[in-house]
Amino acid sequence: MTYDLAAAAAHLQEVEPRFVPLVERHGVPDLTPTRDPFASLGRAIIYQQLAGAAAATIHKRFCLLFGSATRFPRPARLAATTVETLRPAGISRGKALALIDLATHFHDGRVTSRTLLAADDATVAAMLLPIRGIGPWSVDMFSMFGLCRPDVWPVGDLGVRMGLQHFLRLRALPEPKRMAKAAAPWRPWRSLAAWYMWRVVEDRREKR
Repeated sequence: MTYDLAAAAAHLQEVEPRFVPLVERHGVPDLTPTRDPFASLGRAIIYQQLAGAAAATIHKRFCLLFGSATRFPRPARLAATTVETLRPAGISRGKALALIDLATHFHDGRVTSRTLLAADDATVAAMLLPIRGIGPWSVDMFSMFGLCRPDVWPVGDLGVRMGLQHFLRLRALPEPKRMAKAAAPWRPWRSLAAWYMWRVVEDRREKR
């Protein structure tokens, strides 16, 4: 179950009127928590630093290696594979190692879907950061969209930084401390605030 997005949007508009036109223009996102954290994290690894269409193609090829165009392989099967098996799908060596490490963590029980879904944000990060290929940005994205946590503020995301720069009319990209200070009044709904920062960037691109 996701959080109350309408209440989150109302709060943001109340504490910062500049959110009003964004909410009117874009509404609120349709978020559904994942039922399969392992597949969500694996997909995130595949999609890292790739455009959407290219990433989707590679994701499909990867799944086909295990017999289905849409179903992500289970941890035991992926943990038992090799880098060389994954490379024909277009998976880089680094991502192949990361996917196998992710599968190994789930297969041996160091990470489980049940504990991830029930853990607080700090515990989620502590469980995931030791996995190869998963850094703070990946944890933030998984927490925001996989777990639908309401108060994630990804200070390392370039799109959020760019959006905040234009939103606040700053001369330069804000650093993490500046971002944290700016977003403090938006608690406990900073995930939705970040989503609107991405919309700010999209709006500016459309106006060009």
